[in-house]
Amino acid sequence: MAIDAWLFKQCEEGHHPPTLRFYTWHPYALSLGHLQKQWPTQWHNLIYQGQELDVVRRPTGGRAVLHQGELTYALITSASAAKSWGIYENICNFLIQGWQKLGIELDYGSAGRGYIHNPSCFNTATAADLVTTDGSKFIGSAQRKGRNAILQHGSMILSTDKGLFEEIFEQSAPWNTSFCNVQEQDSWIVKIVDTLTQTAKQYFGIELVTQPFTEQEWEDILNLRSLYEVPSPIPKLEVM
Repeated sequence: MAIDAWLFKQCEEGHHPPTLRFYTWHPYALSLGHLQKQWPTQWHNLIYQGQELDVVRRPTGGRAVLHQGELTYALITSASAAKSWGIYENICNFLIQGWQKLGIELDYGSAGRGYIHNPSCFNTATAADLVTTDGSKFIGSAQRKGRNAILQHGSMILSTDKGLFEEIFEQSAPWNTSFCNVQEQDSWIVKIVDTLTQTAKQYFGIELVTQPFTEQEWEDILNLRSLYEVPSPIPKLEVM
């Protein structure tokens, strides 16, 4: 999250070009929306396959997202005069086209603002999210808009463990089937990233160059890391 926040800040200040990133999470994690104020304390004690899940803060809005068996995208670009919905739609259109090439038909969700009362981002599909033909939420997106730049995050369900999702959110998982199984996921991620990258180049009419961070950039990013860590709540001490 610190990487995306740093890229957003640099683009906002005119020091860095627009950037498209794809990544998975290790260890698995729950990310909280930028303005999310409440979440269950037990989320800090979740164990999956013998490993503790991280709880982190996103620089973008929305509700909590489980990052296990999914692929995250982050797009940082210059802000336009368009309203947030128009920007969402423009970004989501490239995702719709890319996933169509992979055999998945997607359309926009239709949920209203009731999502703000739901702890899980994936249990509601607003017009900013993408669903499959059977109504399963497939991509959940969230945004941060500055004066000069936009950061949009999205989580794409591939093989997320439905049992883990339901344990965390105490709700039924809002998708019927997984895109791939766990054994196939790594090979599929390579194909998905390549397809979506090529689609982005065609849709936006851009060239994309892979570029590593410099040592100084990594140092600056690490200095932001603490802003996106969510520490476990400190137990209350009672005087006897």
